[in-house]
Amino acid sequence: MLTKATEYAIRGLVAIEMNNNNGIRPGFKQIAREVEAPEQYMAKILQTLTKHQFISSVRGRGGGLFFDSKKKQDLTLYEVVTIMEGVGFFTKCGFGFNHCDANNPCPLHNEFQNIRDAFTDLVKRETIQSLARKVENGEAVLSRLNIQN
Repeated sequence: MLTKATEYAIRGLVAIEMNNNNGIRPGFKQIAREVEAPEQYMAKILQTLTKHQFISSVRGRGGGLFFDSKKKQDLTLYEVVTIMEGVGFFTKCGFGFNHCDANNPCPLHNEFQNIRDAFTDLVKRETIQSLARKVENGEAVLSRLNIQN
């Protein structure tokens, strides 16, 4: 399972991409509101994402968060999860053991490995940009705020 921080990071990046597509550089408060995350928690997450150069930030009037068009490329969910969770996330034991492998399997080893491998394939294939397109095309929602009653 992904931590809340990683969930918010992905949702925040999708919201930034969507805003940028509309010519808007949102601030952290706007992003927090759009993805239903606590403001200060989202601010820390966005600092981490900026530090790792996934997004850029400009302070002051006309500032905000944005994907740098000079180095714009599709950002995979794998890259985001790796920064937020650590590379070990994709190899950890489903039972929580430190030393679980084919020679010393936990009771969930084989079944969990299939799930973990499928999840790894998914996050390597999907990008922040592909998720934003799904929301923009009405195929998905980013938060309850996107749901029409």
